[in-house]
Amino acid sequence: MSIGSFIKKQFIDVLQWNEETEGVLAWRYPMQDEEIQNGAVLTVRESQVAVFVNEGQIADVFGPGAHTLNTRTLPLLTNLKNWDKLFDSPFKSDVYFFSTRVQTGRKWGTPQPITIRDKDFDMVRVRAFGMYSYRVSDARAFFTEVSGTREMYTRDEVEDQLRGILMSSMASSLGSANVAFLDMAANQSLMAQQVKGDLAAAFARYGVGLDEFNVASVSLPEELQAALDERISAGMKGGLNADKIGGYTKFQVASAIPLAAQNEGGMAGIGAGLGAGVAIGQSMAQSLAGTLAAPAAPAAADDGIEARLGKLKALLDKGLISAADYDAGKTELLKKLIG
Repeated sequence: MSIGSFIKKQFIDVLQWNEETEGVLAWRYPMQDEEIQNGAVLTVRESQVAVFVNEGQIADVFGPGAHTLNTRTLPLLTNLKNWDKLFDSPFKSDVYFFSTRVQTGRKWGTPQPITIRDKDFDMVRVRAFGMYSYRVSDARAFFTEVSGTREMYTRDEVEDQLRGILMSSMASSLGSANVAFLDMAANQSLMAQQVKGDLAAAFARYGVGLDEFNVASVSLPEELQAALDERISAGMKGGLNADKIGGYTKFQVASAIPLAAQNEGGMAGIGAGLGAGVAIGQSMAQSLAGTLAAPAAPAAADDGIEARLGKLKALLDKGLISAADYDAGKTELLKKLIG
């Protein structure tokens, strides 16, 4: 290098990142033809991490603080470049800054229903929405797995990847859970807790720490929601025990019975069409048995005959019937009373 070129060379005395642009997670310091002066100061602010990369290989990582750059503070870079321990010449290396601030209020949702296995309903398709927050927790892993050597890597770019991880982790964790989906849907914090553990482990692989995760709403396909509404209605009416498996079978049978009159062949038609004749017959038999077992109310025949005799006498007294008519009616009623 000529003396003139050396004089024109610009040297960097201070390296820092002011985070002027919102939503940037990784930023490469613009080196161009500049070189870092031995003894330069690296300023890393709170909620930042700086990484030195030499020829694509991570050398040194710096946390918050003011760091004077020399062979003591750059041990790995010194070893990679085979510098003498008392080097005085400038050097060139890529420097990346990472924001470790918590990215709050990030929305997530299922663009398409997720199909999960459930112990009550076998297979369920569910939509869910909520909020989550995260941060860059491991700059090495984030650089290697996600951001790479780009000049800038934004929050929107990483969240495109995180959404895919979130969907697959949710389907896996809910599908393998021992907790029934209905229980988790009724308690959204339980559902969030079930997903958060698996999701945090998946995020960690990419150097991302999951800070918070919550479920704001859960919705089911219309046909399943309608079936659940009927099931809940049956439970509220009582007598069917619709919250149990056997009770739900009774509920299905009871729902089918009113359709018999609308089918050709009546109950036999339903039994032949649905293969449910035996179940329907058992359910009806149990209901009829309870009705027939009830004791019959005593007849009030005696009181009825006495009342009719009284009416006959009143008609006679008013002259509306003859004595012969009265005697004939009286004889007939007495025969019924005496037997």
